[in-house]
Amino acid sequence: MRKRLLHPLNHKAKMKNYLYLSLNPEALIASHLPPEEFGAYLAVGTQKLSRGQALFFEIDPSFQSDFLPTKDIATRNLAHRDGSPRRSTYLAIYRVLEHVPLTAIGKLHLATHDGRVLSLAAAKTPPSGDRCFHLYQEFCPVCVRVVSTLDPAEFCARLTDPTQPVSVPKIAFSELTLGALATDLESQAVGNLPYTGLPHLRDCLRELNRKPGKPTKVAIRNVRDDVIYRTIEGGFYVGHGHNLQYYPMPSLSELEATHHEWWKSAQSAFGG
Repeated sequence: MRKRLLHPLNHKAKMKNYLYLSLNPEALIASHLPPEEFGAYLAVGTQKLSRGQALFFEIDPSFQSDFLPTKDIATRNLAHRDGSPRRSTYLAIYRVLEHVPLTAIGKLHLATHDGRVLSLAAAKTPPSGDRCFHLYQEFCPVCVRVVSTLDPAEFCARLTDPTQPVSVPKIAFSELTLGALATDLESQAVGNLPYTGLPHLRDCLRELNRKPGKPTKVAIRNVRDDVIYRTIEGGFYVGHGHNLQYYPMPSLSELEATHHEWWKSAQSAFGG
């Protein structure tokens, strides 16, 4: 009697599919790797020959889109023939963020150069502050650094307002610290702000101060540097209009106590 042979790919259907939205660069990616393993893969690859930060959102795997190719993930993101998991299947690299609703966007994951991952959950209420000036790093769909007199909620609403001369459908960004410059443009007590072109940054802030009707100004048109995580002021944001999701950065004491290995890695990448 002939024995029944099992199809060599049958076990692959049992692998869990994850869906991620990478911010650097923008891409929708399916993977069999959970967030920590996926972040390490993006940061250092499989042979440990490359090193680089990775920022990505976890997306509801049941998310469906008429614009993005989400309907055939199960058939496209198959395990390899030897049974090993598929690390990445790129589904889209264009206009991804604008077509993913906020309700489908889950945790934000931050991978360091050596592949350690910090996961941030969304909070409902962004913090309020008394800063006169703000410095924002936009990640997606554009990557510029902007100074502004607007708080994060106002900044998001204005930047995604289609009635403005320049706008985007949706934006992912973070606020960076300005130190003493947030309230005093002429302060010399800037501490260890790690930004290149500090005189230019100060001039951009002065221009905002001279022109009350000008709430934003681009300080750097194309930011290629990695994020220095110690400069994050408050956290990260993603939103459109008055719909804003906030991902608070842990406090310094929490980073040192609870996320020590990640924080040590993040610091060592930039010499502390």
